[in-house]
Amino acid sequence: MKWVDNHVEVEPPKRTKKMTGTRLGAVLGANTWNTPFKVWCEMTKTYEDPFVDSIYTIAGKTIEPKQIQYMIDMYGMDNLKTPTDIFGADFFNKTHGDFFNFHKIFGGMWDSVLMDGDTYEAVLEFKTTKRAEDWADDKIPEYYALQAALYAYLLEVEDVIMVCSFLKEADYQNPEKFKPSVDNTVTRSFKLHERYPNFEGLIEQATAFWNNFVLTGKSPDYDTVKDAEVLKALKTTYVDEDADLELLTSEARDLYVKLNVAKEQFKADEDRLDDLKKAIKAKLSEKLTDGKTMADYGNWHLTRKAGRPSFDTEAMKADGVYEKYMKPAKPTDTLTFKED
Repeated sequence: MKWVDNHVEVEPPKRTKKMTGTRLGAVLGANTWNTPFKVWCEMTKTYEDPFVDSIYTIAGKTIEPKQIQYMIDMYGMDNLKTPTDIFGADFFNKTHGDFFNFHKIFGGMWDSVLMDGDTYEAVLEFKTTKRAEDWADDKIPEYYALQAALYAYLLEVEDVIMVCSFLKEADYQNPEKFKPSVDNTVTRSFKLHERYPNFEGLIEQATAFWNNFVLTGKSPDYDTVKDAEVLKALKTTYVDEDADLELLTSEARDLYVKLNVAKEQFKADEDRLDDLKKAIKAKLSEKLTDGKTMADYGNWHLTRKAGRPSFDTEAMKADGVYEKYMKPAKPTDTLTFKED
């Protein structure tokens, strides 16, 4: 990784991650909780926050089936289909988390769809939140609307239905007890090209982001405030090869001393372990008879491999063929640390 001005550059991976509905809003600058730089890190596999279930994600996964049943019962949506209905019980592994394998750039997973036979009619997205104010006055948070709009666009349908349940703190502690109703759950619907008359233009912007940044490995500019946590993680994970030599050697020296102090503390144990390993190896070697090449005992496993042939260099020199087939040695650089 190279740090250049206010962006970074990496070697793009052979297989990048696709631009999902949740990433589209950030790429278009419509997500206050995510940034184009962070999304670029995810898609280029440069860095991604480790996923850890929280009370919010657990509540969402627990309540979504209840919301689906609520829509079926409340609106008679007998033609509502879930990913399990379309792809089977093991749909995530079957699809690798992407329901749009026909598209090179865009992908993701919709929550549910309405279907007429084999024809898609509408996309449904289900959300849970404690921020009811974000949905007041028939509003839909823009990054959620863009997420559903992308899936509608990829499925070539116009109708989008957003379903959001408003949770209280007690609901996060016991999501299995939550029951969607008209008092705590709202629906918001829109038509793709009525809300976004030029959605194709947004797709072009996102495609340009893909071509200019994801495929090249050159990131968009980062924001030192909004991207502070990601930048901290990157500087911890990657060595800045363009950094001043004094900074590189200073950090390396501290780590060298730290590791050597730890090594010295366990030197007696390491020496004892080496002796034990030699004895175990000798005992297991005795079991390699009658052409056997493997022997096990507990956690220890011994494998015997055929040796490599050696050459009589003196005889080769005497026959005058040594210099004829000898390859010149390549120079090697050896880095050492001089103890204080």
